[in-house]
Amino acid sequence: MNAEINAEESATGTAPEVVPSESVRTEYLDLADRVRTYRFAYYQEDSPVVSDAEFDELFRRLEELEALHPELVSNDSPTQEVGGEVSAAFAAVDHLQRMYSLEDVFSLGELQAWIAKAEAGVAKIGGSNPPPAWLTELKIDGLAVNLLYRDGKLIRAATRGDGTTGEDITHNVLTIKEIPQLLTGTGFPAEMEIRGEVFIPSQAFAEFNEALVDAGKAPLANPRNAAAGSLRQKDPAETAKRPLRMFVHGIGAREGLETASQSESYALLKEWGLPISPYFQVLATPEQVIEFISNHGDKRHSLLHEIDGIVVKIDDFATQRALGYTSRVPRWAVAYKYPPEEVHTKLLEIAVNVGRTGRVTPYGIMEPVKVAGSTVEMATLHNQDVVKAKGVMIGDIVILRKAGDVIPEIVGPVLALRELQHPAVRAFVMPTQCPSCGTPLAPAKDGDIDIRCPNSRSCPAQLSQRVAHLAGRGAFDIEALGDEAAFALTQPAEPEIPPLTTEALLFDLVPEDLEAVRIRREKRSKGVGTGEFELVPYFFSKATAKAPSKPTSNTDKLFKELEKAKSQPLWRVLVALSIRHVGPRASRAMATAFGTMDAIRQASEEQLAGVDGVGPTIAAALTEWFTEDWHRDIVDSWAAAGVRMADEQDASAPRTLEGLTIVVTGSLPNFSRDEAKEAILIRGGKAAGSVSKNTSYVVAGESAGTKLDKAEQLGIPVLDEDGFRELLVAGPAGPAGHAEPSDTDGDSE
Repeated sequence: MNAEINAEESATGTAPEVVPSESVRTEYLDLADRVRTYRFAYYQEDSPVVSDAEFDELFRRLEELEALHPELVSNDSPTQEVGGEVSAAFAAVDHLQRMYSLEDVFSLGELQAWIAKAEAGVAKIGGSNPPPAWLTELKIDGLAVNLLYRDGKLIRAATRGDGTTGEDITHNVLTIKEIPQLLTGTGFPAEMEIRGEVFIPSQAFAEFNEALVDAGKAPLANPRNAAAGSLRQKDPAETAKRPLRMFVHGIGAREGLETASQSESYALLKEWGLPISPYFQVLATPEQVIEFISNHGDKRHSLLHEIDGIVVKIDDFATQRALGYTSRVPRWAVAYKYPPEEVHTKLLEIAVNVGRTGRVTPYGIMEPVKVAGSTVEMATLHNQDVVKAKGVMIGDIVILRKAGDVIPEIVGPVLALRELQHPAVRAFVMPTQCPSCGTPLAPAKDGDIDIRCPNSRSCPAQLSQRVAHLAGRGAFDIEALGDEAAFALTQPAEPEIPPLTTEALLFDLVPEDLEAVRIRREKRSKGVGTGEFELVPYFFSKATAKAPSKPTSNTDKLFKELEKAKSQPLWRVLVALSIRHVGPRASRAMATAFGTMDAIRQASEEQLAGVDGVGPTIAAALTEWFTEDWHRDIVDSWAAAGVRMADEQDASAPRTLEGLTIVVTGSLPNFSRDEAKEAILIRGGKAAGSVSKNTSYVVAGESAGTKLDKAEQLGIPVLDEDGFRELLVAGPAGPAGHAEPSDTDGDSE
């Protein structure tokens, strides 16, 4: 709720007026000064020193203080101003009509309260019945701009600035191909201001950053800063190198344009050649608005651009004019903000992790911070070159990003704060010895940028990671053998000897082998850690540790799942071997092509490379892997223990899918995901994991997600399960009645 409304309520007695104490006044003045400083760094320097989440929290606290103490509010309060000033580096230009900020809400409850208030305002002014329609669109994480057209010609482009005056960025905007310099068609006003957001698409931003890192340069922090910095380049030729785009989201001053609603004006703007977002919808009820918010929250990372929320507007222009504005925001529009996915925290240390193929990966250890709904204290840094390119130092305040279920990533340092940390910051130095086994690390070679531990056979960290990998869902699928169990089996606390000194022994385990397995755990008192540690049995509880012949339910489950794993298909066995570059797709292709492990072992590198989906790199890695005696011992030991090393070949299956690439998404009633892929492969098709223009069909089941959205955008035929069955039997001629190509010009919703 904005400060102006609160001030009015206080004056009318609905909120009691409380005289501020000296400490409150001091807090308020300090807070207002910090907000101004942070806002300047964000808008004018394109170099924020706090995260959006932290800024929002400070701004809301400022609003709370002003609501409780209206006498503190002055005309220059940050809550009364549009965020931004005009840089001296660019000419100042006045907008014909003021540009406003939007009021933010941070929960569905706050949104519902805002909608109820807006509906009450509509009723008070004698608004139309039924209630207003809501134009609902994505809040693009970019830079707001104002385009001035006269007689259909682009005359000027400016930043929002303080809402009244912005920066002239015309020469830079002219480099954005999507923005027309001349409008098409007829009927446009003699003079018109177009408001929109300039952004960098997510994929283009990722590729741009990859190129910077490859060139040894620091990556850009986020698409918003990149877009803002691009438009503030003094040389338009530099701006032209950035993959900038724009979507229109409003109209300012206009002479002779008579439309009843914003959605109606969007249709006209599109006819005139202006870029309109494909994601907006006009919705009839608040319930539909909330559903829109939920749907886009689930797929926000598969959209064309980054978003940080959803904008909800009353669609009708007459109602907008009647409701009007506060000093800073319109009363007819609001921005719902999703939980933050980018925060700032302190980088306490950089350590390294050793993976199953020996890859040594740096990762950051940070002060715990909540981001994307979970508390994070570790994040990946990929490799030593990335650490150098990002310019992060131990002790830095860093930008941390966690998008949905993606592994948390350190984006880079907040350089503006580094001087305050000095001399506490220090550079990361890559270790020269493996932290797990002490073996000297091997430098990167043959195009491989990673440093590796060459002690593949005996390195405890690599063994533990390989055991956890072979138990994964894409391999043997042994649920009872997770990361902690794999660690316990391969690296139990001293002085015990691990039951598994090699994964070759996995299927030879018996319950008695687990008696001595203990792990180091912190002692707890009433649920709270004591700081002391003890060795405790892992697979047997304390009560049964004296009677090891009686396994716990967890131990019993492990051996049942080990027995079940022996009958997994050949491709899963190949994945379980942790051969570098050999993943599920290549494993399926080789299992289909050769049928047995023996045939794969005996195949030449050329024969392997000739299999569709394998190629020379995977073929070379597989051939090299089988040259090691201890590798062959794993396969032989598993085979001797009864692990399936050959698939039954279905020669009767027709090759109906030759040349077709098929993506399966969602849940099918009568096919598991693996069964559907097997059905595709044995009929000669490719079972792809992502949708592209080369995809022939998408098979969509219940809860199909972003892959279905992309298929609809690209116009790829979508099949239900019945159509899929017909495709398997008759090929492309079969599912015609079940294929539903999408309208690529339509809304992606």
